[in-house]
Amino acid sequence: MRFRNLGRLLTGLSLALAAAGPLSAAPRRIVSLSLCADQYLLLLADPGQIVALNRFSHDPAMSWGVAKARRFPAVRGSAEEMLTLKPDLVFTSGFGTPAALAVLRSRKVRLVDIGWADSFAGIERTARTIAAEIGHPARGEALIAAMRARIRALGPPPGRGRIAAYYQRRGYLTGQGTLIDEMMRRAGLTNLATRLDRPMLSRLSLEEMAVARPDFLLVENGDQVRDKGTELLQHPLLRRTVPAGRRIVIPEALTTCGGPSYPDAMATLYRGIERADGRR
Repeated sequence: MRFRNLGRLLTGLSLALAAAGPLSAAPRRIVSLSLCADQYLLLLADPGQIVALNRFSHDPAMSWGVAKARRFPAVRGSAEEMLTLKPDLVFTSGFGTPAALAVLRSRKVRLVDIGWADSFAGIERTARTIAAEIGHPARGEALIAAMRARIRALGPPPGRGRIAAYYQRRGYLTGQGTLIDEMMRRAGLTNLATRLDRPMLSRLSLEEMAVARPDFLLVENGDQVRDKGTELLQHPLLRRTVPAGRRIVIPEALTTCGGPSYPDAMATLYRGIERADGRR
């Protein structure tokens, strides 16, 4: 169910895919070592262009498009893999071993580093970059239009200026200048990290959280306790501070990367606020 909206984006792109065939210079053997680039390639590239995806692309906890990604090999980015795959375009984003990157450079393979998108505007820029690199610029524009339409369809922001904290394992608080922060603002929420003047990532103790008492707590794993780090999120003090009805679960796969998963993440945030308010 988590990835049901992937089909909506694919449907929205169908006309563009039919009309915009690959350019003559389009790469024919694309390897993605970037989990973020994977999202775009699954929607923008011809299946025959994709040779392999990032090693985490088959992990449902991290990969938004996992169902479709499993049709392609998942690689770690070693030199041996690159020699075997013989790509003509590789998206990196900091992944791939130094030896593999050296092999690719020695063979004049085009390397494109996809930076982290910390806003929807950044996601749009990345969509255009990848679409152009793979020879399908019209598909990039169609994807952007589809994402914008889905965000508009969410309606007015339901947050009404209330305070929300994105609280991660071991008590890390996600702060200003991040994709989560931008999502909160778009939903009409105020990031607790902004209220406390915290940086992009900082530790916030349970006692400090209890004093701050945000209106909503945004978490990745719901009630799951996977290890000592996530155990903190189920502490009785935190449960008293922010009751279960005020917790909004946004799966990690929706926020690991800034990409086409953004409308799904925003829809999840909107629904969580509305449920907490008793409107759904």
